[in-house]
Amino acid sequence: MKQFYKINPKDTVIVALQPIPAGTVLQVEEKELKVISDIPPGHKIALGDIAQGDPIIKYGFPIGTAAHPIAQGEWIHTHNVKTTLGDLLDYTYTPDFHELEAIAPKSFQGYRRHDGKVGIRNEVWIVPTVGCVNAIVKAIELESQQFLIPELDGIFCYTHPYGCSQLSEDHTNTQLALAGMVRHPNAGAVLVVGLGCENNTMEQMKSILGDYDSDRVKFLVCQEHEDEIAEGIKLMEELCRFASQFHREECSVSDLVIGLKCGGSDGFSGITANPLVGAFSDLLVSQGGTSILTEVPEMFGAETILMNRSKDRQTFEKTVDLINNFKKYFMRYGEEIDSNPSPGNKAGGITTLEDKSLGCIQKGGTAKVVDVLGYGQAVTQKGLNLLQAPGNDLVASTALAISGAHMVLFTTGRGTPFACPVPTVKISSNTALSQKKSGWIDFNAGQLLEGRSMKEVAGEFFNFVVDVASGVSQAKSESLDKRDLPIFKDGVTL
Repeated sequence: MKQFYKINPKDTVIVALQPIPAGTVLQVEEKELKVISDIPPGHKIALGDIAQGDPIIKYGFPIGTAAHPIAQGEWIHTHNVKTTLGDLLDYTYTPDFHELEAIAPKSFQGYRRHDGKVGIRNEVWIVPTVGCVNAIVKAIELESQQFLIPELDGIFCYTHPYGCSQLSEDHTNTQLALAGMVRHPNAGAVLVVGLGCENNTMEQMKSILGDYDSDRVKFLVCQEHEDEIAEGIKLMEELCRFASQFHREECSVSDLVIGLKCGGSDGFSGITANPLVGAFSDLLVSQGGTSILTEVPEMFGAETILMNRSKDRQTFEKTVDLINNFKKYFMRYGEEIDSNPSPGNKAGGITTLEDKSLGCIQKGGTAKVVDVLGYGQAVTQKGLNLLQAPGNDLVASTALAISGAHMVLFTTGRGTPFACPVPTVKISSNTALSQKKSGWIDFNAGQLLEGRSMKEVAGEFFNFVVDVASGVSQAKSESLDKRDLPIFKDGVTL
């Protein structure tokens, strides 16, 4: 493996690919660079002297400014770099995008639903309207395992603490999230369970849900029945029978909707795993498919790149609102806009939020941005979409599922076992992580630093994702507990 990596010709830093002791002399573009600090893997080294206040360039863009003079060969990190984030900004639309070359779409084996949508799993879900009935839905889930037959991929309940004592948009967020779950095509059938006295009434939920197939979706209000668990089991038997009629059939990958997410990053994430997912996204979009990029705070500092890739001025304005409204959300609670990255990200070599963001947005590849979605809004436009959601791994991944993602591609340099309601594929940024946590990691992007080309690895990864979608293989997280429903909370609880 090489000792270092320079991401962009404009960069004023290089990234260490392995521990580099002080005193090491590197050959960088036919010039000698003497390293004057011990450099951990994933961390940055100054290519030349940098004056106080001058920008630090990585990915070809500033990731902050020098907090004080930095010498050539010095370690660059949180001790000598400061962010430039912190204000609402005005933006100018300067279109900078290209059309991807269309490719004949591949096929996968999916479940074609009666409404024309396609699912990649055939599960039966139990969705509570309020946290008060969490114990009830868990009991119904357990008793309903008797109806699990080979035609079904699983029977799951999704618990959460919300649905009552919420106000205004916070209340609406919960309703939109629950409706998104009920509509999701990975569920062949759904039982919606309420208590009966919560402010998220069943009538409201039906109104938010809109038209639905009464054979596919059933409703249970616990206070209306003497034995709500027995009634729930009865309804589940009907729903499992309904869902069992669906079988895998050939579908186009143009029907796939894939969510893009990163978490627990390191200095390799923006070099390997995120660009690999970006290459996948471009391949999917080229074949008529759909990808969704979220984590709005991890667009801060890199937002103009996405704005200028907007397909038109209207989409650009929606992207501006996405960024500035999320900054206002921070401000409402008195939080700094640059409140990131996490301790794990910093330990892995991520210095500022701009550093994280410029690596994060690479998951969106190079495709133009076709639409911007509010939280809980269903995706309708094929191509690359942006989605309003925070950086939190559980909330953001679930937001992708709620908006219609069949699967979430989750890149990580630190590792995580969690699963959201849809298959959650973990892509490691480095080989060491994939070997250490082989029970968590599905695909190793670290091989990009070991001589393999992006084209070769991206093609292999695309085929792997198609296999997961087809049920040929499972995401490793699917064997773990995925029964929580983390909903984006923003407001007062009574």
